Amino acid sequence: MDTTLRMPPRRTAPDGSPRRVGVELEFANLDAPAAARTVRSLYGGTVASENPHRCRVFGTRLGDFAVELDMQAAHKKPDAPPAMPDTLDAALDAVLDRLRPLWGSIGSLVMPFEIAAPPIPMERLGELDALVHALRAAGAAGTEASPLFAFGLHFNPEVADTGADYVLDHLKAFLLLGPWLRAGIRVDPTRRLSGFVAAFPADYAATVVDPAYRPDLPGLVADYLDANPTRNRELDLFPLFAHLAPEVLFARVSDPHVRARPTFHYRLPNARIGDPRWSLVTEWNRWVVVEELAADRERLDGLGRDYRRHAAEGRLAGWAAETGRRLASPAG
Repeated sequence: MDTTLRMPPRRTAPDGSPRRVGVELEFANLDAPAAARTVRSLYGGTVASENPHRCRVFGTRLGDFAVELDMQAAHKKPDAPPAMPDTLDAALDAVLDRLRPLWGSIGSLVMPFEIAAPPIPMERLGELDALVHALRAAGAAGTEASPLFAFGLHFNPEVADTGADYVLDHLKAFLLLGPWLRAGIRVDPTRRLSGFVAAFPADYAATVVDPAYRPDLPGLVADYLDANPTRNRELDLFPLFAHLAPEVLFARVSDPHVRARPTFHYRLPNARIGDPRWSLVTEWNRWVVVEELAADRERLDGLGRDYRRHAAEGRLAGWAAETGRRLASPAG
């Protein structure tokens, strides 16, 4: 397991400051006050209880934390697109569609508590692994503890640039690496069932990874919304678009949960708190691979052409393995 923290190629924000990353971690079997005390025991600060289900920890050495019950109901949207067609995803989606009627409303699933860590310099991300260990020791349960626990780990890395090409290159890289990421993470079936981390439509992916696809920012946002009129994606770009192009996004989106942030909202990893071998750093390092590909236009365009060729020939079932081989090769 890769637990040596990796850094992305671009390490400064548009204003020249070190890039930061926010982390959101979902869990069960530990209430908000107990989780807040766990935060305080590690990082200092003062616990303030707003109600039995929401606490804040102010003035820690990392900043201010929030701990609260996540009350958003989890259910698949009727317009959710099919997953990108790699073999495991397609087979799993077929099984989940058959099981869905037996589950009833996904809103009845156990709602997780969530710790939202403050944005911290990327170099300090490893300090949050201690929180995972402490939560486990305090009795917190993660995704693997129950078929009802559709819990996730979200990273919110601050962008290094606000230009359309930078954003687009990262979207292209994510679309190309999505099957490889899902295979490595082994996304929990219940999380797939919930619809919160739906894959991007395959036809949209094939359009975007084309090297010739280079819209301006309003065009990129408009195209994204045409194919993805929801924030329930593995990589949710609504917060970033709300920051960069609010007039385009909010002309078509009315969702009180969308908050403008200059970050990518990466929400694919499971929250495997109960697994002593699991690490936030391992999941972060997978995201860094996305940023590394985005920063290499030659590799990005080459993989884009290959992806489109695989798609045209009906060979996307092997794309995850093909991508893994490419990443393992020094030549890429």
